[in-house]
Amino acid sequence: MRVGYIRVSTVDQNTDRQLDGVDVERVFTDKVTGKNAERPALQEMLAFVRAGDTVLVHSMDRLARNLDDLRRLVRQLTGKGVRVEFVKEALTFTGEDSPMATLMLSVMGAFAEFERALILERQREGIATAKARGAYKGRKPALTTEQVTTLRERAAAGEPKSTLAKEFGVSRETVYSYLRQTD
Repeated sequence: MRVGYIRVSTVDQNTDRQLDGVDVERVFTDKVTGKNAERPALQEMLAFVRAGDTVLVHSMDRLARNLDDLRRLVRQLTGKGVRVEFVKEALTFTGEDSPMATLMLSVMGAFAEFERALILERQREGIATAKARGAYKGRKPALTTEQVTTLRERAAAGEPKSTLAKEFGVSRETVYSYLRQTD
């Protein structure tokens, strides 16, 4: 069976370009960051595939964000007798790979990890620059100053935090966060 795995980092991102025109019988799609190895569709796909199946992934960085994770996942799949194909890189791994194939996995995986590190570095630099010129202020507060005062008074009076969270339309953790703040 030809099985596709697709991953995008956020719910807003589009999965259409991945595996477009590639013939697959079943697709597993995650809409979560790649740094989390506990991706539901990935775990489901790993449990689903059997010996003789082929897993197709658009590119290495869609399967894993670092070299160790990439090698582990490819070894895990090929160890079950599953063939792994990376469409963009035009690489295939079967478990009976040549030293050159193993080198290519390592080199391409290292490039993907390096590229991700550069993106994060540029993002941090961009945020720092925006903060310096006052354009980046972060997330807006969930509650107004008056709401925070009311929340603290009612919590001090013994009202349950879960009741306050529901009433103010925030999570309990947000309630606790406001209660920890000293202003």
